Amino acid sequence: MGSLPAGQNQLFYDLCLDNFVPKNHLIRQIDLFLDLSDLRKHLSPYYSHTGRPSIDPELMIRMLIIGYCYGIRSERRLCEEVQVNLAYRWFCRLGLEDEIPNHSTFSKNRHGRFRESEVFRQLFETVLRRCMEEGLVKGEGFATDASIIKADAHRQRRVSGDETIDWGKPDEATRPVREYLSALEENNRPRKAPKAISLTDPLSSWISRGGLATFGYCTNYLIDIAAGIIVDVEASTINKTAEVNATKKMIDRVEERFEIKPDRLLGDTNYGSADMLGWLVEEKQIIPHAPVWDRTEGKAELFGRSDFSWEVDADQYRCPAGKSLVRNRRNFTKKRTGIKKDNTIAYSASKFDCETCPKKAQCCPTTPARRIHRSIHEDARDVARELSKTEAYAQSVKDRKKVEMSFAHLKRILNLKRLRLRGMTGANDEFIMAATVQNLRKMAKLCTDPPLLTG
Repeated sequence: MGSLPAGQNQLFYDLCLDNFVPKNHLIRQIDLFLDLSDLRKHLSPYYSHTGRPSIDPELMIRMLIIGYCYGIRSERRLCEEVQVNLAYRWFCRLGLEDEIPNHSTFSKNRHGRFRESEVFRQLFETVLRRCMEEGLVKGEGFATDASIIKADAHRQRRVSGDETIDWGKPDEATRPVREYLSALEENNRPRKAPKAISLTDPLSSWISRGGLATFGYCTNYLIDIAAGIIVDVEASTINKTAEVNATKKMIDRVEERFEIKPDRLLGDTNYGSADMLGWLVEEKQIIPHAPVWDRTEGKAELFGRSDFSWEVDADQYRCPAGKSLVRNRRNFTKKRTGIKKDNTIAYSASKFDCETCPKKAQCCPTTPARRIHRSIHEDARDVARELSKTEAYAQSVKDRKKVEMSFAHLKRILNLKRLRLRGMTGANDEFIMAATVQNLRKMAKLCTDPPLLTG
């Protein structure tokens, strides 16, 4: 029976770190698709030409990739893991005796030159271009959705949205507060006061959905359905309007930077609003595969909008009793469009027709006459309604699950359930880095042989 040696007293070792990393290890497979050759050129204007040499930015980026890839949320712990893990050292291009940067270096660079140069966005787009070269992005269909991630803000550190808050001197405030005050100055339109505001991270949203209320942000994904590659990501507050606006921004950005515009967009009911469908159909010529957000259907035993026939040439509705609902029943000297602030047009029936109608109890039992509000984007809504009856739409409902799978991977495998950075820019940085790592892992899974080893 053998025994371990009494000590490890050998003075010299002849070894190569490359021999200690398995050929099918995840970190080796990711390294095959990671190109940081343009990183220094991109960051060059943000470094001084005098003084002591700084920490290599490529080293910090590689360490951050490891942290997001393996769900290491603490930068202090990340430095400890790279110190003892040979595979991590190999990926970071470090030798056995090379020193690991101090954890505080990441914060200084992230809030400084990394954020100013948008280096995380540049890294994401570099990885995305590699995905395109590998044939993983087809551009035929995109799917979009949003998921809530908790903010780094305690729920007890909050005040009512109606209260007047003294933030003190802006120059002495924390970064998230300065970002919040700057956003208030830029937004000239008065916004509705939120239910609660976090004193730690004011831009985060107060949310309560089936559990303990907390603060959070939304991460919005735009995914190519061919292989589930994330083609864009954007942080937003938690509300439907912000999610829709984020999707519009992502579609425009992908078209501008990569000259890719999808034939169809897959989404849930949040993306079936009249304005969104009008933007997709009329402006972008993208086929909407999303259920229509519709509140015009009647309740049980009452007529809904679908019971009224639309007559295009006459610009009017025809009710089940055969009476007309028109745009303007009064003759104005100056012709009016009738378009209201919510981008709808009201079509009204005659009060005399409704009073004598035998179907009034099914149509407008509590009002003198029936009125229908038609969106100015109703034609686009009709296009979406017709598409929902096709086999292609049924397949899109299944393909839409690829977005949910990406969110599940983000939270369960990458461990991004709660943010560590504060403010909208901090949330955006974290979401971009996580999406970059997800695309790298996807390429490692689909484009390597032998299969990867995730341990």
